[in-house]
Amino acid sequence: MRISSGLPAGDWVGAGRAARRAEALGYDQVQANEIRSDPFSTLVPAVTATERIGLATSVAIAFPRSPMIVAGLSWDLQKNSAGRFVLGLGSQVRGHNERRFSVPWSPPAPRLGEYVRSLRAIWRAWQNKEPLSFEGEHYRFTLMTPEFAPEPNGHAMVPITIAAVGPAMLRLAGRHCDGVRLHSFCTREYVEKVVMPEIERGFAHSGRSRANFEISGGGFIAAGRDPEAMREATEHVRYRIAFYASTPAYRPVLSLHGLDELGEHLTAMVRAGDWGCMAAQISDEVLDLFAVTGRYEELPGKIAARFGGIVDAVAVDFQPRLDAAVARRVVDEVRAIPTAFEGFATTWKADAIA
Repeated sequence: MRISSGLPAGDWVGAGRAARRAEALGYDQVQANEIRSDPFSTLVPAVTATERIGLATSVAIAFPRSPMIVAGLSWDLQKNSAGRFVLGLGSQVRGHNERRFSVPWSPPAPRLGEYVRSLRAIWRAWQNKEPLSFEGEHYRFTLMTPEFAPEPNGHAMVPITIAAVGPAMLRLAGRHCDGVRLHSFCTREYVEKVVMPEIERGFAHSGRSRANFEISGGGFIAAGRDPEAMREATEHVRYRIAFYASTPAYRPVLSLHGLDELGEHLTAMVRAGDWGCMAAQISDEVLDLFAVTGRYEELPGKIAARFGGIVDAVAVDFQPRLDAAVARRVVDEVRAIPTAFEGFATTWKADAIA
């Protein structure tokens, strides 16, 4: 199983240090998210501070950025990291697109599918020094002069993974992408009963192989080296579960477990501004559905039980000042968990599936 670590958002000096430490501990990948800062810029110091470890956006919000802008950022990260970059994209929900980013909204799955295909068309034009010709419903790219086209970078095409919760996005991932980044607000049963059947429907259209398709995430992990640290980590995750459970877009996960009433109650609390009491609504039983909790030495076994056989990659972050030998042992044991994923198989050939 591949194991990743998050980078400190907006802290370029800290991101370089964190990436260097993660590489020394044996991690497979470091990830930059888009919450309070730009994920692409956070990865730049991680590129220069490391030599082996993979780098990914997890995730960058797609629609506020033109695919041409994302293509260029990805090209530079792939070139300067010697082929270690993975582009993770997400659509975000309607309210954030319209009211935070001022971006017009349309059904996200068809638009994101076109976004992914346009990125590959741009990259092929650069790599093969060929005319750029992509025309879709949402995006049109037909101009690329030599003055503005970067030189071929000599590396594999950037793998593209997308964040997905609902059936349409999951099918899109299986049809057009190299992997899927499951939301932390997810249960093993949801992966088995909803996620995998939809991804396999996408595979049926594209002919993609499960061995070259990475499934990452799909649950929270809360760990600590002592009871106090465990309590703090667990309560943080309890709040995150409550926060996501209050969002109607994630209600299908609750519905599978007969927890619609909990979701409706939490939504009402948000509308009333009652943020401080939300975590208390998440019982230990609900916590166990969504999260792995335990001491660090327990993590590998619990991760294997919770994620083994369905997920290829998980994110585990250690608390500051944890002994490096302990952290390295956890990383090694998690990496020993068998998975179906064998590696990305990106190709410069034109997409066969529209």
